[in-house]
Amino acid sequence: MTERMEKIAVRMLGECRFASPLSLSNEVGDGVGNFVRDDTWVRYQIEVRGEGSTSGGPLFEKAGPRERLFFSPTQTKAAIVTCGGLCPGLNNVIRSAFLELHYNYGVPQVLGLRYGYRGLNPVRGHSPIRLTPEMVERVDKQGGTFLGTSRGAEEAAVMVDYLQRERIDVLFCVGGDGTLRGAHHIQEEIQRRGGEIAVVGIPKTIDNDIQYCWRTFGYGTSLETAREILQYAHNEAKSALNGIGLVKVMGRDAGFIAAGAALASQEANFTLIPEVPLVLDGEKGFLHVLERRLVARGHAVIVVAEGAGQDLFEVAGDERDASGNPRHHDIGTYLKARISEHLRARHVPFDLKYIDPSYIIRSVPANSEDSILCDQFARRAVHAAMSGRTDVSVGFANGAFFHVPLAMVTSGKKQVNPEGEMWLSVLAATGQPRSWR
Repeated sequence: MTERMEKIAVRMLGECRFASPLSLSNEVGDGVGNFVRDDTWVRYQIEVRGEGSTSGGPLFEKAGPRERLFFSPTQTKAAIVTCGGLCPGLNNVIRSAFLELHYNYGVPQVLGLRYGYRGLNPVRGHSPIRLTPEMVERVDKQGGTFLGTSRGAEEAAVMVDYLQRERIDVLFCVGGDGTLRGAHHIQEEIQRRGGEIAVVGIPKTIDNDIQYCWRTFGYGTSLETAREILQYAHNEAKSALNGIGLVKVMGRDAGFIAAGAALASQEANFTLIPEVPLVLDGEKGFLHVLERRLVARGHAVIVVAEGAGQDLFEVAGDERDASGNPRHHDIGTYLKARISEHLRARHVPFDLKYIDPSYIIRSVPANSEDSILCDQFARRAVHAAMSGRTDVSVGFANGAFFHVPLAMVTSGKKQVNPEGEMWLSVLAATGQPRSWR
């Protein structure tokens, strides 16, 4: 069987003329860590179907330190910006990227840009911070981002004017798909001008919906927090006659938090996600199935992703948030009202507790697993930038890190596969129907 695998190239700023200052080796078995060769690739898809399959999926360039660099470290100026909603691990990423640049590469100046992309527009009045070892010493123990964040884009030409005026050579953009789209637009403007600035993305979202990234940093911590909240909701539900714990979690277009929390806690009886259509009425509808659950077991725990059941609402125009995402209706309060209305009409006594922990889940400090992942993402982003790679993000799959062009990362969103192992596990754990129809 001959497999056909496409090698995904990334944009390079030019010839790598400088030797890396990292004390690494090219010899395997000498007890010294190794540089990554440019001809080393990571296979994204490891599953192959059928005897005669000829498709092996894309091959991505392996991420890691290179022996030759595009930028002379002692002459380089770098900047880091954090954008979008909060996520556990943002401060960890800032700290690790700075430490790699400062101590290992010897980059003399690293700026922290304030309040997202607003910090690249001088009119906004947010002066950058010059990062120091003392400044980042313990920021990884804190939630949020000490640089500040914001949603929404600034004009690419204005941001590139700022980068060029400040003589910034490397820009690290930490954020979700909206942030990475912004990074791509910045790079396009740099390229149009013939500039030599590396723009590297570090994928961040608790929704875990970034393409070519098995797990974004912060997702694991969010699951851990959501699992605890589901346990509390279960305690509330079991302590009342026909008690119902209804928990809404984040997940605008993907149900990874809801599904993952249901699996981690093993306490949810119903998990509602955007990828599976929600039907409320009818004998097979959610409300009747919930009623039967209460009659049989006397309690129920429901976890719903914020993007679930949006087709239950009347369309209210094309309103969008500052990041360009469609504004969703509040499925949590809607479900609370519909459940209450249904059970009262059926004369079923109940005690419903509605919990919305969204901002708690995303603002906690990173746990140990995410702290490690943040460090791995950040340092590999630095290696990519110093070697002259640009218009690229760090991807992660099969235990390996690799380079993904920003245009590929932002071409769509990763979602829970209703036919995949994760959702089948959720169905097994909750006992809920495969369909509400």
